[in-house]
Amino acid sequence: MSTPTESPAPPAPPRTYSRWASLAVLCAGTLMTILDGNIVTVAMPAIQGDLGFSAPGLAWVVNAYLIPFGGLLLLVGRLGDLVGRKRMFTAGLAVFTAASVLCGVADDRTVLIAARAVQGVGGAMTSAVVLGMVVALFPEGREQARAIAVFSAVGAAGGALGTFLGGALTQALGWHWIFLINLPIGVVALVAAVRVMAPDRPDSGTGAVRGADHPGAALITGALMLTVYVIVGTGQRSPSRTLLLSALALALLVAFTLRQARAARPLLRLGLFRSRLLSGANAVQMLMIATMYGFQFIGALYLQRVLGYGELATGLAFLPAPVAIGVLMLGLSARVVGRFGAHRVLLSGLVLITAGMALLSRAPVGGTYVTDVLPPILLLAVGFAAAMPALTGLAMSGVREEDAGLASGLFNTTQVVGGSLGLAALSVLASSRTDGLLAGGTGVVPATAEGYQLAFRVAAVIAAGALGLTALTLGARRQERRG
Repeated sequence: MSTPTESPAPPAPPRTYSRWASLAVLCAGTLMTILDGNIVTVAMPAIQGDLGFSAPGLAWVVNAYLIPFGGLLLLVGRLGDLVGRKRMFTAGLAVFTAASVLCGVADDRTVLIAARAVQGVGGAMTSAVVLGMVVALFPEGREQARAIAVFSAVGAAGGALGTFLGGALTQALGWHWIFLINLPIGVVALVAAVRVMAPDRPDSGTGAVRGADHPGAALITGALMLTVYVIVGTGQRSPSRTLLLSALALALLVAFTLRQARAARPLLRLGLFRSRLLSGANAVQMLMIATMYGFQFIGALYLQRVLGYGELATGLAFLPAPVAIGVLMLGLSARVVGRFGAHRVLLSGLVLITAGMALLSRAPVGGTYVTDVLPPILLLAVGFAAAMPALTGLAMSGVREEDAGLASGLFNTTQVVGGSLGLAALSVLASSRTDGLLAGGTGVVPATAEGYQLAFRVAAVIAAGALGLTALTLGARRQERRG
């Protein structure tokens, strides 16, 4: 008597992954790292008083994060192409979240600085591959424009929100919570990333890494870290030492370039820079971000040291910027770029940024928020909301899919370098002008205000330079093919 055989169970249907849910996870990870980069600034006096930092030592609370973050972006962007961008992103989330907790419980200067350095490593791992993942998730033009607008809105608004949240958390709960707040965000983002994001490409893995250009990786990482170190330390060391370190950074960069031209499997394919869109967009971004970082930092100092605002009031004063940026990027940017083209939208945005900085350059000693601060803030916010998604789309439009992680890392690197350069240069200019006026007998507040006015004027010139460079380099060949 035969027994019936059980029919095999039907195979499980393939799991589907939501691209928009994946974008939400990528935005959450980006928001966490961007908030952290700005939220610390407002809490610096509280950190200094609690842990006993000297004035030069306090700068390392920021520098310890920026140096590994800026130095590793290009390397981990390429590694993401090789081992898988999801793996790099989730590993970065884990490192960043764990380091944030260590920062939050730190009761010693050395521990805090070391934890900030680890945060910088995790932030680089998370940030470097995100833009490449967004472009890969949304290859179609119209959807890609919408996705980039969402991603850019989160990044831009997060930068401005950091100032507000830093003041609110520090004043209400203490500076430790500017770091501890990352724990629930990081855990939720990490779990969501594992569940909703599609697996990495099957052809990626450690075999690709074994064939990678390790000497080239060491050269570019050293060059970028040293470059960021030189920039963030401007004004804190002698000119001769700055010149020596700059020469060493340049030598490492030249050695890296020669290595890439000869390596069998280069870390950075030099042909990537033949893309006029990629090269031009990164150069424009460096100038534009230098302007915006200068506005955010010098603007906050103007409100506090000239107009007498407190920490929370300064954060609230900046709040219209992220609101305007978020509304415009999410509601209009993609449609405007689709209708008028990325190049025209970018030009219009840079015109508004230049006008906003020029208007801010007259910020007087007895200024009022409604007449002297809010109008330029809104001009800058609208200009940035128009320019950033258009610029991002142009930068990534000439990149092959297998180079998307590297291009994303490069785009983030120019942000860090441009922001650091702008902040250092404008701060030194403002400080030098103020010191000169004080030596001539001018009062503290008027001298400080004039120093900031000079910084804003120079920032307006930098923004105008970005406008001219856009017209020269991005106006032609706007439909450049991926190469």
